[in-house]
Amino acid sequence: MSGDSPAATPGLRERKKRRTREALSETAVRLFLEKGYERVSVAEVAEAAGVSKPTVFRYFGAKEDLVLYRFADHEDEAARVVAGRGPGESAVGALRGHFIEGIERRDPVTGVCDHPAVLAYLRLLYGTPALVARLAGYQERSERVLAEALGEQGWDAVGARLAAGQVVAVQRILAEENVRRIVAGEPAEVVARDAVRAAELGFRQLAEGVAAPGDVTR
Repeated sequence: MSGDSPAATPGLRERKKRRTREALSETAVRLFLEKGYERVSVAEVAEAAGVSKPTVFRYFGAKEDLVLYRFADHEDEAARVVAGRGPGESAVGALRGHFIEGIERRDPVTGVCDHPAVLAYLRLLYGTPALVARLAGYQERSERVLAEALGEQGWDAVGARLAAGQVVAVQRILAEENVRRIVAGEPAEVVARDAVRAAELGFRQLAEGVAAPGDVTR
């Protein structure tokens, strides 16, 4: 008889699934980097990983998801930050602090990371139209989950959706600009300084509204 309790079994099963997904994703990314995304089939990924093609699709809904798996844990990140913010801290303030902390620790999600492996991954991701299109779907889910979190904290439905859309847009644009500069060869230390200032501006506009220099508020 196994020593695992019924309550522990699902946890073990989920951990095994996660390890399998990670292994499949790492195998796929390695092949895509070596040969090019369009030149590698899902069947080749399956063969290299020692599994069948149907097994790959049991864990990933599409070929693109093999690459974007690294973003899966970040889909509800903004929602978690908002839900876990301190007393008296605004949602925008919490998200601003979290994004800047990500820049400071060189979190690849912020785009400010020039580690060779991360740099190769970013070039693969942002240089492949099919992956960029699929990434938009991940961002839409992040927006939906954030709107739900805001709704649970008393925001009306439309206001929550508007706020979530603006937050995700700001984070996307900041990350894309950082990636553009990193991929062009600028050192992360240089990009990070400007990235913090840009994040301050982006989240200040979220909190206070958008106004161009010289605009007069009416």
